Amino acid sequence: MRRLIPFILLIAMVSSCKYEKLLKSRDYNLKYQKALEYYAEEDYMRAEGLLEQLKPILKGTKQADSVFYYAAYCSYNEKSYMLAAHYFDEFKRTFGNSKFVEDAEFMNAYCTFLLSPRSSLDQTYSYQAITLFGLYMSRYPTSKKTSECIENVEKIRNKLVEKSFESAKLYYNLESYKAAIVALNNSLDDFPETRYREEIMFLVLKSKFLLAENSVEIKRTERYQSTVDEFYSFVGEFPETTFLNEATEIFDKSQGILKN
Repeated sequence: MRRLIPFILLIAMVSSCKYEKLLKSRDYNLKYQKALEYYAEEDYMRAEGLLEQLKPILKGTKQADSVFYYAAYCSYNEKSYMLAAHYFDEFKRTFGNSKFVEDAEFMNAYCTFLLSPRSSLDQTYSYQAITLFGLYMSRYPTSKKTSECIENVEKIRNKLVEKSFESAKLYYNLESYKAAIVALNNSLDDFPETRYREEIMFLVLKSKFLLAENSVEIKRTERYQSTVDEFYSFVGEFPETTFLNEATEIFDKSQGILKN
């Protein structure tokens, strides 16, 4: 094994020297062929180095689209998704008639999807990915990747639902009940089919009650009445809710205060 190590190092050094010479070479056809060979061998770093050199040189030739296309895929395979998304978008705008353009549009959307962070962080990339997947599906309605697009959009929407719910619930946890009511209702408006619908509606009910409890005398009657109205809406939609006991207690207290 020890005898093999120097031999392996020697091969690596020779390979590195050959690559350095290739980078300095002006034989652009050779560079193009070797770039594709490196790409096929999954040596994306070397392939990308050659392809980046060839971009300005082969621009306007019949090889130009494949140079830009494989360079974008090198970034993708190296997990540089932001750069890859930029390159695929650039490809779409530059080579609109290329045979690779449909795949480039999908990959632009997919790389943007991969940039979408966990729900607690900013979701700019998530919204961009939804838009890009939508544009792709409208342009290529018969694409075999349509189901994958729909699946990815659904994953993003679930993340946005989570983000919306957690952001709205934060106001409730901070005991800012007036803001919580607005934020929770906005979350329902944005995502009416949310899996958190029952909990959100209960938190709206509870926030209205707690807001009434902490209100000045002149506003208490109106806010307790709003709590009662919210109770009817809540139990009307979720008559067997797991929050029924607490919701009923809130209702009884509010009704009792209004009667007095």
